[in-house]
Amino acid sequence: MAKLKDLVMEPEHLSPGHRLCPGCGVPAFMRLALHMAGKNNVVVCGATGCLEVSSTIFPYTAWNCSFIHNAFENAAATMSGVETAYRALSKRGKVKAPYKFLAFGGDGGTYDIGLQSLSGAMERGHNMVYVCYDNEAYQNTGNQRSSSTPMGSNTTTTPVGKNSYGRKGFRKDLTGILIAHHIPYVAQATVDNWKDMMRKFERAFEVEGPAFINVLAPCVPGWKYDEKLTIEISRLAAKTCFWPAFEVDNGKWKLNYKPKEKLPVEEFLKPQGRFRHLFRPENRHVIDMLQAEVDERWADIVARCETSPS
Repeated sequence: MAKLKDLVMEPEHLSPGHRLCPGCGVPAFMRLALHMAGKNNVVVCGATGCLEVSSTIFPYTAWNCSFIHNAFENAAATMSGVETAYRALSKRGKVKAPYKFLAFGGDGGTYDIGLQSLSGAMERGHNMVYVCYDNEAYQNTGNQRSSSTPMGSNTTTTPVGKNSYGRKGFRKDLTGILIAHHIPYVAQATVDNWKDMMRKFERAFEVEGPAFINVLAPCVPGWKYDEKLTIEISRLAAKTCFWPAFEVDNGKWKLNYKPKEKLPVEEFLKPQGRFRHLFRPENRHVIDMLQAEVDERWADIVARCETSPS
């Protein structure tokens, strides 16, 4: 695996000076992803969302590589077309340089609006990496609920009130949906563990065929916490098993992080203003339901990893 001290000496594909929020974890792991494409040329395609609008405000761009912006729903479809064109031109000898292909979107553009596009690209087997930065709501347009929004979260479309404790129901298991496509590589990661992320991005670019990585991306304005706590909140997501770090490499499940002491999910909820109302007596039952969901999903992942062939 590449060493971080060597990577920092290499040119950046995502330059400083973008307009992402202070404390946002997205640029840190996106820079890692771009570095792990190696010495290849890289083409990036971004769905409309926080990262796109903050890095490509006309007439400026923070991208020091080939970059395509398209609609909310079709980043994966666009990149699959680019990757197909590259293979066709390579066969004809018109393109000789090696290229890697990276598409990204937030949870709105991946879990919801872009799911059909992503599913099609993965099923067709395009040699590309898709990264979802999951900040658990439509944060670019003001914190509306998405299908990855956790139960009890206070958003502008699931507001807390006399008759509402926030978002009802369970989150969509997008990582599980991608695993069901039987593609070469699928993984989940958190922004606090850069070594784990770096290895996963490296592996994603290494495999032949489609790869998908889902990264939990804490959002300062949407989650309502102090900007200096991004890494700590990400770490709590791992320690409470709210967001397990694991991978499925050519069908083999592997757990990448297992806390020595599994913390209750409320430790992850406490620093975030979007969950403040859950600590009122009348809403404590929501924390219990959320804990049950976390426990069930964690147990399922552990069981799959323990029974998976090595």
